[in-house]
Amino acid sequence: MRAERNTGTTHVIGAGIAGLACAARLAGLGRAVVVYEATDHGGGRCRSFFDANLGRLIDNGNHLLFTGNDATLAYLEEIGAGDTLVRARRAAFPFVDIRTGRRWTVRPNRGRIPWWIFAASRRIPDTRAADYLGALKLRSAAADATVADCFDTSRPIFERFWRPLAVAALNISPEEGAARLLWPVVALTFARGEAASRPCVPRDGLSASFVTPAIEFLRSRGCQVHFNRRLRAFETSNGGVRRLRFGDDEVAVRAEDDVVLALPPAGVAELLPDIPVPTESRGIVNVHFRLDEPPPPLPEGSPVLGLIGGVGEWVFLRGDVASVTVSAANGLAEQDASAIGSRVWPEVACALELPARSQQTLPAHRVVKERRATFAQTPAALALRADTRTRFANLFLAGDWTNTGLPATIEGAVLSGQVAARAVARHRETARPP
Repeated sequence: MRAERNTGTTHVIGAGIAGLACAARLAGLGRAVVVYEATDHGGGRCRSFFDANLGRLIDNGNHLLFTGNDATLAYLEEIGAGDTLVRARRAAFPFVDIRTGRRWTVRPNRGRIPWWIFAASRRIPDTRAADYLGALKLRSAAADATVADCFDTSRPIFERFWRPLAVAALNISPEEGAARLLWPVVALTFARGEAASRPCVPRDGLSASFVTPAIEFLRSRGCQVHFNRRLRAFETSNGGVRRLRFGDDEVAVRAEDDVVLALPPAGVAELLPDIPVPTESRGIVNVHFRLDEPPPPLPEGSPVLGLIGGVGEWVFLRGDVASVTVSAANGLAEQDASAIGSRVWPEVACALELPARSQQTLPAHRVVKERRATFAQTPAALALRADTRTRFANLFLAGDWTNTGLPATIEGAVLSGQVAARAVARHRETARPP
């Protein structure tokens, strides 16, 4: 049953995934919501667009979800988009070593007890059962420990599993990435068994799953969503935000209203310079290739193929488009797009076992660079992740960089929005007159 709408309004600044998740949760609680987005589209770094060169709708970046991503799946159900994900029937993760051509598939077993690590046919080549138990070191890692500190980096499992997992989840090398941020990834998925580890991808693109349904959901409940509205400043008095300034336009914030800043760290720093935020970032490069025809399905029907020993790290397939993700790609992002495509294509053609003639001809492609895809998730940066509540009673923060305990992923962004919505609701409950 839908809750009765109260008289207060929550002003959500930012229509990225965190802002949309916050707004959707509040709207579901019956609260009036107004969303302001600085650009002409929602989704932030999670969006789709039509590329004329490819003649296809593509995502600005690839995102792999898991059936254990509870916050994200709950968000999609809230906005009526639960059926827009393609969910693998079982957990299976194929890999290929670009240097040697060796292939294998990691296949966790059903149930929480990981007996699969004792079966050589299910394990990564040249690994032993004890190698996998090293994951427990992540759970008790010190605040200053990196992922590499928790493992024997000379073991094959490090290069064939832990490195690609860490780079994908944290967008940083395991030698730099905070070990405490990788454990929640393991805990939400592999540690909960095969049923929580099945990969999921948007069926029709990121916008069709995460953005468009959310905006439609909000508007269907009488909430407003404004684009091209950049917050320049706000006024405060008596311990709260009282006015929002959007250039020449101003919005009054009443005593019963709240404000959620769902902005990147730099945007929050401009508005709240007294709050320390992470200042260093890491980029992600995605390369989308249009193939002559759809390639054969990947092993076990997986939507993604892991690449070991190459420039690219993961290949995602959607019809006749192969999309390659390169995380922690600050250096690569400085190269010319044509050079990047030429470097990555031979790896893709080899990994997908395309005909020799296809491997020799660079197909139509699009390179997308997100130079500030995430904050640099180092141990030192953990202390700079802000909490949801601020020193202003009616001002809250959301964003994948805030102190969610999770990495800066879609799951982290959604969770931050849901936490902010819960904080707003609790604040209004305590502020309500007896």
